[in-house]
Amino acid sequence: MAINPDRINAAHSKLAEDPHDVDSWLLLIKHAQCRSIDEARETYEQLVQTFPTCGRYWKTYIEQEIRARNYERVEKLFQRCLIRVLSIDLWKTYLLYVKETKASLPTYKEKMAQAYDFALDKMGLDIQSHTLWSDYIKFLKGVEAIGSFAENQKIAAIRKVYQRAVINPMMNIESLWKEYVTFEQSINPMIAEKLTQERSRDYMNARRVAKEYEAVTRGLNKTHPSVPPTGTQEEHKQVELWHSYINWEKSNPLKVEDPALIAKRVMFAYEQSLLCLGHHPDIWYEAATFLQESSKTLQEKGDVDSSKLFLDQASQLFERAVTGVLNKCTLLYFTYADFEEQNMKFEKVHKIYQDFLEVPNTDPTLCYVQYMKFCRRAEGIKSARNVFKKAREDERSNFHVYVSAALMEYYSSKDKNVAFRIFDLGLRKFGSSSEFILAYLDYLSHLNEDNNTRVLFERVLTQGTLEPKDSMEVWNKFLEFESNIGDLASVVKVEKRRAGILEEAGIAVGENKHTIQVIDRYKFMSLLPLTTEELKSIGYQALSIPTTTRAGQMPAKTVNSALPTTNGHSNYLDPDHIPRPDFSQMVPFKPKVNWRPGEFMLPGGGFPLPPAAQELVQVLPPPTCFTGPHVIVEKLCDIFDKIRLPDNFQPASGGEGHPTKLFDLAKSVHWIVDQESGRKRKSMGRGDDDSDDDSNISAPTNDVYRK
Repeated sequence: MAINPDRINAAHSKLAEDPHDVDSWLLLIKHAQCRSIDEARETYEQLVQTFPTCGRYWKTYIEQEIRARNYERVEKLFQRCLIRVLSIDLWKTYLLYVKETKASLPTYKEKMAQAYDFALDKMGLDIQSHTLWSDYIKFLKGVEAIGSFAENQKIAAIRKVYQRAVINPMMNIESLWKEYVTFEQSINPMIAEKLTQERSRDYMNARRVAKEYEAVTRGLNKTHPSVPPTGTQEEHKQVELWHSYINWEKSNPLKVEDPALIAKRVMFAYEQSLLCLGHHPDIWYEAATFLQESSKTLQEKGDVDSSKLFLDQASQLFERAVTGVLNKCTLLYFTYADFEEQNMKFEKVHKIYQDFLEVPNTDPTLCYVQYMKFCRRAEGIKSARNVFKKAREDERSNFHVYVSAALMEYYSSKDKNVAFRIFDLGLRKFGSSSEFILAYLDYLSHLNEDNNTRVLFERVLTQGTLEPKDSMEVWNKFLEFESNIGDLASVVKVEKRRAGILEEAGIAVGENKHTIQVIDRYKFMSLLPLTTEELKSIGYQALSIPTTTRAGQMPAKTVNSALPTTNGHSNYLDPDHIPRPDFSQMVPFKPKVNWRPGEFMLPGGGFPLPPAAQELVQVLPPPTCFTGPHVIVEKLCDIFDKIRLPDNFQPASGGEGHPTKLFDLAKSVHWIVDQESGRKRKSMGRGDDDSDDDSNISAPTNDVYRK
């Protein structure tokens, strides 16, 4: 079915803004399935490049190639995705492809057996792997065996697969056990009971774990493509479910003593989660950390070969992470480098850092800082200086590399003159950055260099490179410096100069501006010279302004905020000037499970009726009072709409119409509920004699009109 070209163009426009828009991709997939594979191949390639771990998309791509009989392309696609995409549906497609395309080959049986062994080695731990095991057994049973030796080999092969399957937790494990018992009985009833009893205990354990396995994986969406974190409630729920599944596997539910088997099951859970959470760096890091811990455990037990194997797997996992969708994630690069540094592979560490520095459209500043630290640890200060030289030549690097290099020289080589030169070099390039200036001042304050510190203050505050708002942190630091070091005249002088900058920047203006400004002279840390109420009365707030940084950097933290804050707001701000929600328009939300017919249902609960409707509902009888007849509202409104009333009222005359006594009779009828039988009976007003008797009759429970 052809899709409207406008919808296709709209989908392409959305993908240009968000390449991971799943709905747009679904539309393009439907469009691709309506075309030939040659026309749709480009779309499929873009799809699997955007979602390289989604087995559903690989399966759709491969199936369309199979329908076109492009078997060479199909095998190349399987080579690209099969090992790293552990999707049960994708592996079933692979086995079906081998079965249908290799049947004519003379080595078909060997190839098919190899394919089944390969699939079970990768996917045999999946809870839905029952069909793989049963299909393999069915295939082995269908193999023709000529001679007693071949027949014995066939029986041994089938028995081996059965015995592996019945101790593996999965769904429908009971049916496999029944088949295995039947198989042994058919081969040799004499030894069948012994063989089944040997496996019975492990089978019961696997069946118990299979039930837990099914419960802990219930709710997991294993087919959802991996997209960057969105923070939605559904995503949080899926992340929690995946963590629960992984932690359950780590708890060793099978109670086995083989660390290798435990690690294999846990890593299978991690691999399954990475198919859907590949954009979450914490999953990658936790998986690699688990492999390191498992390697250490095996090494302590003396299994050096398995320990080395796990270390190699951890290295491969890190490599997959930094070359996949998270190729710009600095955290994974740094943890990968630290992992290789622990293994004393310094050349590989250099390559990791250099690979990240070559990634386009990234800020390499933090990478240079960590690279310098590594070089100092591993090779000495000279190697770190070479990295700093490279960082200075890189136009993308920020002032942080100068601060890091200067402090490294001061702490490592104990040469403060080299650190001074690096700071001065950075000041020429980043003289307009208040954050860099504050770092320079902080370094000088540790050296107790009063004269150099005062010279630096005057230099940066008088050369005009800082905007008034950006210079506020520096002025606050200058005032604090003079309060600690200088005399009162110096403090007053700096305070006056600071006041001029405040007015120029439009800060701290008003009738109490002099009082507000002098408070900063006497404050110390969180101590202030006025009480909270007095500070509120004059409108005092901290005069520290967040500094701006280069593009791509987060704003610097306020370093001189003397006031305690709550949720990011100062406690001394005027409450009248704080934006607040209009609580008068808010209505309470009531959680609700059971709904009455006709109610407007909302997920999780409902909102109360408007006040006017609520008053009407309170006046009306309860719904249980009315049992019918039920009016069809649409027809009733249609009748009202068609009624044509006369302009003038004409009273009925003669025998026409109905006598008014009928209405009097209707008024005199009262329905009374018999308390014993629960039936209604009619009471007719009969004059004054019966009025006393009627008054003794209690009103029905739900009759609000007679209460």
